[in-house]
Amino acid sequence: MLVEEETGSILGAHLLGPNAEEVINIFGLAIRHKLSAAQLKASMFGYPTATSDVGYML
Repeated sequence: MLVEEETGSILGAHLLGPNAEEVINIFGLAIRHKLSAAQLKASMFGYPTATSDVGYML
């Protein structure tokens, strides 16, 4: 994941592995709505899902 250090803005992400198609949509949504990495990390995701690990990716 690419994050601008000064603002914490998410610039891009790339994923490889199982359920990547599900998780990349979360990053696309965050980029589109200009969420910072901190805001995305603070979000709650259903567990157990592939997206529940997004907070650890940040």
